[in-house]
Amino acid sequence: MTTQKRTFAYMMNPTVGKYHYGPGHPMKPYRVELTNCLVLEYKMHKKMNIYCPSEASIHDMTRFHSEDYVDFLSRVAPNSQEFQRFYSMYNLGDDCPVFTGLFDFCKLYTGSSLLSATKLNHKQSDVAINWAGGLHHAKKSEASGFCYVNDIVISILELLKYHERVLYIDIDVHHGDGVQEAFYFTDRVMTVSFHKYGNNFFPGTGSMYEIGAETGRYYSINVPLREGITDDDYYELVFKPVMSTVMQYYRPKCIVLQCGADSLGGDRLGCFNLSIKGHGKCVSFVMEQNLPVLVVGGGGYTVKNVARCWTYETSLILNEQLSNDIPFHDYIEFFAPDCQLHPNLFNPKIENGNSRQYLELIVQFVNEKLRLLAHAPSVQMQDVPPDLFDTNNHVGGKPTRRADASNEYYDDDNDVDRTD
Repeated sequence: MTTQKRTFAYMMNPTVGKYHYGPGHPMKPYRVELTNCLVLEYKMHKKMNIYCPSEASIHDMTRFHSEDYVDFLSRVAPNSQEFQRFYSMYNLGDDCPVFTGLFDFCKLYTGSSLLSATKLNHKQSDVAINWAGGLHHAKKSEASGFCYVNDIVISILELLKYHERVLYIDIDVHHGDGVQEAFYFTDRVMTVSFHKYGNNFFPGTGSMYEIGAETGRYYSINVPLREGITDDDYYELVFKPVMSTVMQYYRPKCIVLQCGADSLGGDRLGCFNLSIKGHGKCVSFVMEQNLPVLVVGGGGYTVKNVARCWTYETSLILNEQLSNDIPFHDYIEFFAPDCQLHPNLFNPKIENGNSRQYLELIVQFVNEKLRLLAHAPSVQMQDVPPDLFDTNNHVGGKPTRRADASNEYYDDDNDVDRTD
């Protein structure tokens, strides 16, 4: 892959890593600060345009989320008796606690993903990276799995203004249920999730038989895996063949890649046995497609390995070679005692439950469903609505035309995800 003509946007907000979910909670936002530190120490910032995005607004969030839910997030505070009776309604509690600065945190990571999408829309960047984003479990009216606002869905809605078809790929160990649910009834977005499934593993969804419905039938692809999968099985037997077929049949105009690092070996909440290089092969595959790409983070709960992984994957996006010796910096003690970018993460206590026969069966099933797609969906063209974010640059030339479809999202009787 050549990067000579490609431009890269990197979202680096200095405060997004300062928030704290609470004592003992596995989600640690400071993993993003560690990643940014390594990116700077490896001098990769010189190859990218660095942005400190504005916060997302309530209006931005209600493009997907319900107004009452966003309003609640904007007003709730820790230990507030006034709001505690609504916690169960919005699924707040142990997994999704109310912590100091919760809504500010949501505005920061969502704003970063939204600016990334806008940069791609206006061709001001070919690839945009927001490691603080990727919170794929949040639903329209409730929090879930450490996620409050689904920045991925909001960003994809923005990308759909300019791109006929958006492909969403999720390599988190947990199923990308919030994104799948949001686009389950449309062919404008194909969701592809590779995840652990079975034995009550969170979130409990992601069967290969979840294929979409109505206009979106066959546009939800799930690859349910068992514990202990290793690099070769994951990439060579599953990811590469599935994604090659997806690219052939769907022909996306833009890709959103969720790089959850809890699929690495040794993760605090994960159960796969991928190495950092094995995880990175998926990123390299996506970059080789030479399409606009929005890259976001996601899960990942062994903080030092998350930072290693996302730093390495930044280098793959840039086509840069990094030394395995992590440069000395203020946080070097996090990576002791080896201080290596690629430690051995293999956990021998977790056996590989994925037989070759099982993996081939899944790939065969996915391929059969993809062949039922007559062609990549086409859409009518309409004027582009105003951007949610101002990129501080004027878009010159003739008025841009956008793609629109009959099953686009609405707030009236045409709303495809209404519950009544």
